Amino acid sequence: MITTKTIDLDGKTLTLETGRFARQASGAVMITLGETMVLATVVLADPREGIDFFPLSCEYREKTSAAGKIPGGFFKREGKPSEKEVLSARLIDRPIRPMFADNYRNEVQVVASVYSSDQENDGDVLAATAASAALMVAGAPFDGPIAEVRVARVNGSFVINPTFTDLRDADLEVVVAGTLDSILMVEGEAREISERDMLDALEFGQKHIATICRAIEEFAAEAGKPRMEVETEELPEGIEDRIREMSYDRLLQLAETVMAKEERSEATKAVYDEIQEALAEDYPEQEGLIKRIIHDFEKDAMRKTILEKSKRLDGRGLTDVRPITVEAGLLPRAHGSALFTRGETQALMSCTLGTKSDEQIIDGLLEESRKRFMLHYNFPPFSVGEAGRFGFTSRREIGHGNLAERALKNMMPSEEDFPYTIRLLCDILESNGSSSMATVCSGSMALMDAGVPLKQGVAGVAMGLIKEGDQVAVLTDILGNEDHLGDMDFKVAGTRDGINSYQMDIKIKGISFEIMERALEQARQARLHILDKMDEAITESRTDLSKYAPRLTTLYIPVDQIGAVIGPGGKTIKSIVAESGAEVNIEDDGRVIVAAVNREDSDRAVEMIKRITAVPEAGETYTGPVKRIAEFGAFVEILPGKEGLLHISQIDFRRINSVDEVLKVGDMVTVKLLRVEDNGKLVLSRKALMEPPEGYEERESSGGGGRSRGDRSSGDRRSGDRRGGDRRGGDRRSGDRRGGGGRG
Repeated sequence: MITTKTIDLDGKTLTLETGRFARQASGAVMITLGETMVLATVVLADPREGIDFFPLSCEYREKTSAAGKIPGGFFKREGKPSEKEVLSARLIDRPIRPMFADNYRNEVQVVASVYSSDQENDGDVLAATAASAALMVAGAPFDGPIAEVRVARVNGSFVINPTFTDLRDADLEVVVAGTLDSILMVEGEAREISERDMLDALEFGQKHIATICRAIEEFAAEAGKPRMEVETEELPEGIEDRIREMSYDRLLQLAETVMAKEERSEATKAVYDEIQEALAEDYPEQEGLIKRIIHDFEKDAMRKTILEKSKRLDGRGLTDVRPITVEAGLLPRAHGSALFTRGETQALMSCTLGTKSDEQIIDGLLEESRKRFMLHYNFPPFSVGEAGRFGFTSRREIGHGNLAERALKNMMPSEEDFPYTIRLLCDILESNGSSSMATVCSGSMALMDAGVPLKQGVAGVAMGLIKEGDQVAVLTDILGNEDHLGDMDFKVAGTRDGINSYQMDIKIKGISFEIMERALEQARQARLHILDKMDEAITESRTDLSKYAPRLTTLYIPVDQIGAVIGPGGKTIKSIVAESGAEVNIEDDGRVIVAAVNREDSDRAVEMIKRITAVPEAGETYTGPVKRIAEFGAFVEILPGKEGLLHISQIDFRRINSVDEVLKVGDMVTVKLLRVEDNGKLVLSRKALMEPPEGYEERESSGGGGRSRGDRSSGDRRSGDRRGGDRRGGDRRSGDRRGGGGRG
């Protein structure tokens, strides 16, 4: 049976439908907004034996056929997921994962596919909402529903699920996921907004989330299967009490003792190993269960120490930031570099300046676009003292890099002011919490070191949460264990004036706005502290670029001259590149960017372009090759593609019987441009640049540029002049073919 539900969102119609598509999946919901349609399917598979985690996988795919496009490339079919698809899959996974029953171990796969795209409504937040509805329809042990929306502020007003057009004018964009009464996940960017602005945006989003959640409840009640019951795990008699007796006091003591990460890891491992060995005979083949119970006690000990004593694992208070050291300009051949170390987290950043040809081409459902600022984040296994696999970029790395990129991109100069393509590359060399925010800090410093005129310095910090009933502790600058054993990871990045990007994930069923407000204020104070520390290394962008960076020179040419610079089949521009050694890029508006590592190559290319696009000016002197010789004169190329006539009478003061007595094709000759005729022809003179012979007397100037004694008779047939025979009774040289272009 086909079931539909229609939801009104500020005048926008959101539709849920089940029963028509993918009927063999455990649950399937098609969601529609405008003409964008996304199908979310859920399969609840059998339990996987021997695992101690919840095997949830979420996939998001954008079919190019949804936008009436054929994929690019050789194979003409979709390949590995793009960064956009990976980031969208994370927007599904992060809010639904904490909503499953704690001991549920069945494999769950969520697949969201965009089947129709109207090029205005993004499918990502629709996919998460449809996934929630599909889980409810499937009867999963899921404490939902949840819903996800995008909020933008356009011209001072909040817009729910804005279009791509709306987003171009927005100063705030945030994806919010939540339940009927709380927030689960936040992800977005802004242009230095205040903490109050951010809270207002979240409250606006939450209001609409509640509307969608109520509709999903009604939808699932009508079309859904009964909720699956999850069996409570039966523990062997006495095992929990024995493990508590053997481990809890030791774990509590460890939580209250200040240690480095590696030292704490070894001490904690010793507790695990001793208890496993002591219980191996009484509880055979229960290693996984014993490990989980010890882990629960470890978590409880850390949380109790923080809540009751306001003491953290490294001895800090709740609002303290770890010690910070900063350095800039470490890598001599990089165009800019920085090392940011906060506690046991360290990020090494390099900045590379490139040219227009280095821009990233983005091809997806929307029109092809180009990206001139990129930040790539790497998390090698040695950063946490492990040996691991290399060779692919994880979803986590893509997500962390995207968050840091969003923090910095709105502080970047415009392309007109700084026409470089910019790539930041971050390697995390050590990690013990909040490496993505260390990436933001090191990225800001590396950009300044490279001479990128950043509007302001940017820093970031991660906030944590420990919540037991009414007891709440908000933690500034969390450690890895505080993230792992805590309830929230809330990253906030920005400048001294406001917030630029944010990301929040929680492991509980939601948090209040009061807690978020408290976390945002602590984050603001920490951000200002970190910016002060960063100023110790570099306070503003350097005025000089690295000697290894390409030098960009920008000039403008008339739009109607673009074809002349490019030439037929690109012949002209290729020759400029080959002869000068510089790279040349031309924009549609006539802006030309010349890139070269050394000034000489750049100047050579600029001069060649200027010669091609220069407008000949009467009275100026030019040097160029003789291109052709005619009976009445020579045609000289004074500028690339621009020829003028050097009449035989203007070659020399002496009488010349034949042009080739003086000039041959290919000879370089310096001439003066006497005038530009109304028809555009150029009249040249070599004689005008020569000293007249002694006793020379100038005759009255004629249309050829001035006749004189010793000139060939003005009635010479070779001149084309018909003085005395002109039916108009006057000189016809002004209209003679001998003007600028002659017969050519």
